[in-house]
Parts: sequence; structure tokens; C-alpha cells
Amino acid sequence: MTRYSIVADLNRCVGCQTCTAACKHTNATAPGVQWRKVLDIETGEFPDVHRAFMPVGCMHCDDAPCLSVCPTTATRKRDDGIVTIDYDLCIGCAYCTVACPYQARSRVDLPTRAFKGKTMKHEVVREDPKRIGVAQKCTMCSDRIDFGLENGLIPGLDADATPACVNACIAGALHFGDAEDPNSNVSQLLEKNQHFTMHEELGTGPGIHYLWGKSTGNDEPAPEPEMIAEPLGMPGVVPALQKSWDWRAASNFILGGSGTSLFLATAIGGTTGMSMVLPGLLALAMVGLGLFCVWLEIGRPWRFFNVFYHARMSWMTREAMVGIPFMGLGFLTVLTGSIPLGVVAAVFGMAFLYAQGRILRAAKGIPAWRHPGIVPLIVATGLTEGVGIFAVYAVIVGAGSSSLQTLASILLILIALRVFAWSSYRTSLGRIGAPTGTFAAFAADPIKLTPTHQAIPVVLLLVALAVPMLSPVLVALAGALALASGWVFKYGLITRAAFNQGYSLKKMPARGAGLSSPGVKPGWTTN
Repeated sequence: MTRYSIVADLNRCVGCQTCTAACKHTNATAPGVQWRKVLDIETGEFPDVHRAFMPVGCMHCDDAPCLSVCPTTATRKRDDGIVTIDYDLCIGCAYCTVACPYQARSRVDLPTRAFKGKTMKHEVVREDPKRIGVAQKCTMCSDRIDFGLENGLIPGLDADATPACVNACIAGALHFGDAEDPNSNVSQLLEKNQHFTMHEELGTGPGIHYLWGKSTGNDEPAPEPEMIAEPLGMPGVVPALQKSWDWRAASNFILGGSGTSLFLATAIGGTTGMSMVLPGLLALAMVGLGLFCVWLEIGRPWRFFNVFYHARMSWMTREAMVGIPFMGLGFLTVLTGSIPLGVVAAVFGMAFLYAQGRILRAAKGIPAWRHPGIVPLIVATGLTEGVGIFAVYAVIVGAGSSSLQTLASILLILIALRVFAWSSYRTSLGRIGAPTGTFAAFAADPIKLTPTHQAIPVVLLLVALAVPMLSPVLVALAGALALASGWVFKYGLITRAAFNQGYSLKKMPARGAGLSSPGVKPGWTTN
């Protein structure tokens, strides 16, 4: 079995960016897009200051999160461990981008030039037009490797069969070869030196290894790096707010969760004789509008049928697959008034809501999303929002006092469950740590899911239960507040709190002095 890997010697790398230039020249990437880059990391305080240069890019992971989330099967892993993208299959949904904890993927929606106008001489060779509107990343120069193997060359030893970045390295810091071959150059380097891979705790099995010191024969694993909440001078290293999913993606989570839950409330209300037409149509319209917003977001929207190709692993595919029967059966329910049909549609709707939670959970590149508590939180807030809308509808159509009392009780329970889910999620996230910007974004929300903020609708509902004659106004207000707080939370979760993983260095290199220092995880904190 072959596993091509890159070994980067941090003691040798001088931060010259020659590998970056070689990669850009070889692959003709668009302005602003770097498949290979070198980080400049400085830690400590004068006079005890340490500096390291760290080459990064696609890690060609053994258990690549980008592969499992891809709804189209465009992302694949070859038998030799290289992760590739089929540009003809990719729809540009950017799910792989937010799933990658190494910030290795990007999407270019329109052809661009370095100076916005006339093509410069160095831009005569343009990037492959197939890469427009789809995901792109380091290919590990697989074309060079394949060419070399076809011509009897050895990747990593013969330049014509070796990635361009490795060939260009002036300091001999980058090495390439088969990590499964014990006699290969990279295997020998890993055996003789202490090394680590980035974000090992995520279990992705990266294919880039970093050497930081000579092996003593009795080496202990490098400790987890220290979190530094507000580091100075490391703008390209600290977690950054993801830009791949904006208000359009947020709209799908907002409208999809509320719409499916509203339909569930509508189906249950139909068993008591309430009309399912208006709330049912509203629920379907909300879900449909949310999906339309996602369609507007993807880079190649007319390939949207490709989203159904990966039901075995991708929760985005599963969301789409349960969305179709939900919309179809939901519309038939509205037309026929059939309660059994409505119940079946509602079941598909709840599967849709659950899939939305799992979509976020699978995005390993965003710490605020990948936390296990995000799934129950998304389900709880979706249910609360849907019942909140139905409560407002019930008041508008003049539902009886007993119905409003029942709705008040259900909404009270759901708000309590949502507060519990939020508190559990937030406490756990603060304990294990997350990007500093994520906590700041949660704190800045004007309406929060905290017990203090949710006390207002809770008090309104308790008064409504105690004084039935006030139920219409109080239940409507509580429902509107329950809805608004859920929407504010989800919009912030997708667009303001979604800071990526950033980069970390487990150990600073020993360099000439022979002394290493602890690593660093900049832009992270516990809270």
C-alpha cells in the first residue's frame, strides 16, 4: 500500500515562500488563491522569543473530512493517499471548505486578474476554466507523479515525478515520498526525528508531517500547544471568520428548521380540527425558500442534481433526499387534509431538521459547529421556532382558550429544553476551548438563548397559563420572541461565530541552539 506524504523540516525552513511561488506558477491559480503557503509564527516575549516558519496546504488526510461531507462524490481519495477533486462533478457548495480544518480549500466564482484590467504577461497561462465556481486545492502535483510512474521514475527522488513545491525548496526543508515504504526518504526522516502532524486531536490523519528535533530513541509525544487568546502579529495564523457560507446558507438553517417544525405543529393541530391549509402552505414555502437560497449560494447551481450522489456519507445529500418527500407529501396534505399523510410528511420534516444539525456537526473546520451539542441545539431551537409561529397563527385565527393553553404549555417546555441545550453546548464549548472570535460573537447577539434572555417569554407563558383571558396576547408575544431569538442565534452561528480552526504548532523547532520550546495555538481560549 502506498501513502504519499510530505515531510517539512521546521529547523530548515527559512520562510522564503519559494514553494508558494512554485505552486502558483505550476498550477496557475487565481490572484489571492494559494494552494501552498508558509506561516510565520512568533512566540514568547523579549528576550525569550522564538520564531518558526511552517509550510501548510492540503494535508491529504487519511480520514479526510472533506471527502465524507461532499454531496457529489467530487472529492475522492486515490489508492496512493492523494485527495483529489473532480471539477466536473463539484457543484461549488463549499461544504468541503468549512469541513477542512486546515483552510486548504477555496472557490473562485469569476475569472480574475492580478490588476483587475489588462492581462499581464505573467498571466498568459490562465487557470483551468473547469476550476471556476467549484472547490479547488493542492493536488500534490498528481499529474507529475503519474507521469513519473509511467516513465519509471521514483516520486520524491526524481524531480519530474515530484511536487513542484518540494523541487523548489531552497533549504531542503520539504521532502516527498511513500510513508508506507520503510526505506523511503520520508520514512527515514520520520524515524530519525521527532515530529507531529497538525490538529492531531481531530483524527484526520494528515499527510504532512513536521520535524522539530532529533529523535533520542525514547521520545514522548509533544504536549498540546498553549492557547493564546489574543496573539500579536499572527494575522494569517489565527482563526478567521469563514466566508464560504453567508446569509444564504443561514437562511436555509433558519427557514428550514422553522418550516419543518411548523409543519409538525400543523399536523398535530389538524388532529384537533384546526385547518392545515394556511400554516401548511407557510411551512412548505419557508422550507422551499431556504433551499432556494442555498441554490443561490452554490458556485455551479445548474448541477444541483449532483447533490444526490453521496447518500452513504454526506448529510447534505441526506437533507436533500428527505426534503423531496417532505415537500411532496406536505403539499398533498394541504390539498387533501389527510391527517395520516400529514403525520408522514412531518416525520420527513423532522428528518430534514435532524440532517441540518448533522450537517453542521460534520463540519470539522468550524469548532462552533462540530461540537456534539450542536445537533440537539439545532433540533430544539427549530422545534421552538415552529411552535412559536404556530402559536401566533392560532391567536390570529381565534383559537379557543383551551387550545392556547395547550400551546402555551408546549412552548414553555420547548423553550426550557432549548435553554438547557444551549447551556450544555455553551458550557462544554467553553471548557474545551474555541476561537476567541466565536465567544465574542455569541456574547454580541442582541437576543440570546441564555436563561436570562429567555426568561421573558417564559414569564409571559406562565402568566398566560395563570390568567386564561390574557392568553391570546401573551401567547402571541411569547411565540414571536421564541421565533426571533432562534433566528438571531442561527444567523449569528452561521455568519458571525463561524471562525475556522486556524493553525497550531505543537513544538517550536530546536534550530541551531538545539533547544525547542512549547508550541502555540493562537487565537483560541477557554471561556
